[in-house]
Formats: sequence, structure tokens, C-alpha cells
Amino acid sequence: MSKLKKVAIFAVISFIFFNFSFLDAKAEALPEDYGAKGALQDSSITLKEALTYAIQDEYLAQARYDAIIKEFGEIRPFSQIKIAEQRHITALLPLFTRYNITVPENNASQYTTTPKTLKEAFEAGVQGEVDNIAMYEKLADLPDLQQDVQTVMTRLGDASKNHLAAFKKGLSQYQ
Repeated sequence: MSKLKKVAIFAVISFIFFNFSFLDAKAEALPEDYGAKGALQDSSITLKEALTYAIQDEYLAQARYDAIIKEFGEIRPFSQIKIAEQRHITALLPLFTRYNITVPENNASQYTTTPKTLKEAFEAGVQGEVDNIAMYEKLADLPDLQQDVQTVMTRLGDASKNHLAAFKKGLSQYQ
């Protein structure tokens, strides 16, 4: 192989590596106290924390699906479930107002990486919904939770079970 060909191959490989590394470098590690991850580890959850964990996890799901859609296009079920995640956020917002709790900033995109394949995207969707369902079940069972909050947590957890089924169905095509 000629020296020029080797240099050209090296340049192409370097370009590809740099571009993919640059994309992945944007994502920060998910904090221990964020979204479902935080809720599932917390042994003493207040109303403020319950609402915060819930909306953070919805932000995170929406950011994940945004990244997947940006990479792979408007594909189902990601495009549909992204819209549903906005409805989940919309269902949580009045609770923040009613209980005079500040809505946390939506910074979830800084914790989101883009899967390299559609199979990885479906796997991420499955895991995200499994965690989301577990979080909502835990939050809905908090002993001192107001009835209206408990109802919303239960409803959102039930909706996430439908999302999980859709992602499992999508993932099955890769097995």
C-alpha cells in the first residue's frame, strides 16, 4: 500500500473517530439523584422530590427520543412516545403549581447519548421505561402522598407500560 493511501485511510479513520467522539463527549454522566435513578435509590422521598424525580425522568425520556429521532428519523414508536412524554410533563406541571414547588430546569439533553444502532435505541427505550415504571410504582405507593399526586403517578406509570410494550415489540425484530 502506498504511503499516500495510508495517509488517506488514517485521515478518514481519524475524521470518523473525532466526529463520533465529539458527539459522545457532549453527554455528561447521569447524576445519582436524577429522575428514576434518583427515586429508586432514595429511601425518604418528599412531595417536592417525588415531583422532581418524575419530571426529570420525563425530560430524560423526551431527550433520549429526540436524540434517536435526530439520528434515525421520525420512526415509530419513538416519534409517538416522544409526544406522549410531553403529555406526561403536562400532567405533572399543575401539581408543581398546586403545591407551590418550583419546576426544575430541563437539562436532560446534557445526559443523553445517541445510540449507534436502532437495536441499541430500542434497548435504551426498554430500559428507560422499565426504570420509569419502577419509579412511578414506588412514588404512587408513598404513604403520605396527596391523592391527586398519587393518581397522576399511577396514571403515568400505566401509560409507561404501553411504551414498554411498544419498545419490546420493536426490539423483537433484532432478536
